[in-house]
Amino acid sequence: MTLDLTDLAVDLTIDPRQAIGIPLALVGAVFLSLGAQFQHRGVTKVEARTVEVTGGLNPRQLALLLGRPSWVFGTLMLGLAILFQLSSLNFAPIIVVQPLGAVALVITSILNARVSGVKVNRASKVAIGMCVGGVGLFVTVAAFTAVDKPVTDTNLVTILIMLGLVLLVFGSLFVFLRTRFQAILYIIGAGVLYGFVATLAKVIINRTQNGNFEWLTLTCVAGLLLGAALGAYFVQNAYASGPPDLVIAGLTVIDPLIAVGIGIVVLGEVAQAPAWAAVAFIVAGAVAIYGVFLLARYHPQAAG
Repeated sequence: MTLDLTDLAVDLTIDPRQAIGIPLALVGAVFLSLGAQFQHRGVTKVEARTVEVTGGLNPRQLALLLGRPSWVFGTLMLGLAILFQLSSLNFAPIIVVQPLGAVALVITSILNARVSGVKVNRASKVAIGMCVGGVGLFVTVAAFTAVDKPVTDTNLVTILIMLGLVLLVFGSLFVFLRTRFQAILYIIGAGVLYGFVATLAKVIINRTQNGNFEWLTLTCVAGLLLGAALGAYFVQNAYASGPPDLVIAGLTVIDPLIAVGIGIVVLGEVAQAPAWAAVAFIVAGAVAIYGVFLLARYHPQAAG
C-alpha cells in the first residue's frame, strides 16, 4: 500500500483568508492579556478599599471601578482585543481563530509574575503548558480540517435557544448560590457565555455583510449583549477571587471550546474532517480543560 501525497495535500488544505485572520487573533490575544492585568489590578484595589467580595461585586463597587484608571485602561485594552477578534472572525472560521487566545495566557502569566512578585510554581507551569498545548493541538488540527459554513435561520434559532438556557442556568445559580461561588465557577460561567458571544458575533458579521439585517439578527444582537454583560460581570468577580492568569486560562480554554462545539454540532464546520481529527479534538480539549483545573488548584495566588 502506498501513500498518495496528492490526496493528502487535498485533505490538508487551508483557506488563504485564514492567513489574515490568524495574526489578527494573535494581536487581539496580546491586548486581552494587558486588559486582564489592568482590570485585575483595578478590581483588587476597589475590594481592598471597600469590603471583601463574597456574593459578587455590589453596585457601589462597580461604580468605583469606573474611577480606577487601571481598570478603565484595562477595559480599553479589552475593547481593542474584541475589535481584533471580530476582525479575525471576518476572515477565518471560529474554530480556527477563537482558540488562539491561549497566547494571552502565557503573556498574562509572565506579566502577573513580574507585577505581583509571585513566581509561577512548577505545578502552575505544567498546567499552563497543558492549556496552551491542548489548545495549540486543537487549532492546528482545526486549521487543516475546518471550513466556514453559512448559518441558516434554523441553526440560528437553535443557538439562541441554547443561549437562553445557558443564561437561565447561570443566572439562577448566581442568584441562589452566589455566596458559594469561587473563581473557577465564575470563570466557567464567563467562558461558556463568551463562547456564545463569539458565535453570535460571527453570525451578525456575516448577516450584516449579506444585507440580512432583520428581526432574527436583532435578536442575535440582544443575545450577544446579554451574554457579554453577564460574562463581563462574572469576569470582574473572578478577578476578586483569583489571579489574572487563572481567569485568562479559563476564558481562553472554555470560551473557544464552547464556540467550537457550536461550530461542530450546530454548524457542521468539521463535517468533512477525517476520523483522526475527531479523536485529536477530544484529546486536545480534555488536556486543556484539565490544565485549567490544575491551575485553579495549584496556582500560588489561587483562592480556591
